[in-house]
Amino acid sequence: MSTQSDYGTELVPRPERTPDAVRLALARIAPHCLDKMEKHKEEALAAAIRTSEIGHLQQWLTHWAAQVEIERRPALSARRSRALTTIHGTSSRDALAFRSAMDELRAVEEMATQAVSE
Repeated sequence: MSTQSDYGTELVPRPERTPDAVRLALARIAPHCLDKMEKHKEEALAAAIRTSEIGHLQQWLTHWAAQVEIERRPALSARRSRALTTIHGTSSRDALAFRSAMDELRAVEEMATQAVSE
């Protein structure tokens, strides 16, 4: 099931910005990423305890909310996939194709982060 929004087709609605909601959405659209999300959470929690700063957990949640944002929007996910394919298929970081793909990847990540931070 998909929905329409200002961003085009969406596989699932944007989840609330809570760990459980983001995890549930990720489980529905990219279950292969759940172990990576959990490992990242443990790292963020350890850093938060070590430094007594909650910012590590806030950054973790923003990162994974943005990953869900990309995965739930097929057009955005396709842009990221094309950029990653180009990045991994380029032999030199100095190549124009590599730099253009890195710019595209950054743009996708920034767009997703902005969308979940509004």
